[in-house]
Amino acid sequence: MGIVLRNLQNVVPLRRARLRKDVETLRHILGVQKFDLGIICVDNRKIQNLNRIYRKKNAPTDVLSFPFYEDLRPGKMPCALHRDEFNLGDIFLGVEYVMQQCRETSCDFHGTLTVVAAHGICHLLGYRHETEEEWNEVKKKKKNSPYIRTMDLNYSSGNPMLSHLIELKYISSLLS
Repeated sequence: MGIVLRNLQNVVPLRRARLRKDVETLRHILGVQKFDLGIICVDNRKIQNLNRIYRKKNAPTDVLSFPFYEDLRPGKMPCALHRDEFNLGDIFLGVEYVMQQCRETSCDFHGTLTVVAAHGICHLLGYRHETEEEWNEVKKKKKNSPYIRTMDLNYSSGNPMLSHLIELKYISSLLS
């Protein structure tokens, strides 16, 4: 099974081969390499439109995840019974938004994009943080997972890129 990587924007230069390699490594680390995954890179206009439609938030964002298994619980692996069910879902990466955040924080764009993709994959695997209950569940699961452990800072500080920096340091050590 593989990754379908589409670049539907032309605002930010994108090193697709590196992103593909990094996401393959993430899939292997998470034990989901046998599942297909779609990654679609879009500009601010497209990600804002999707965010408005699906999350009722009229602003661009870094990542939106659309899981194939909508009711997957955190820590539970998808149970695919047929070949066409070996699919995690799709991740839309707001690469223009990520680039803007990287410029503001002087971060490496491609490294940060890998971290944002990791965050999206975690959402495909059932990790959520929309409600207090979900947030507490995510924190509890992270205590047992060194890979996910740093995710609990995401969006809690008001600056998602700050917490992505913490994730980036950990994920970079895994990719080295």
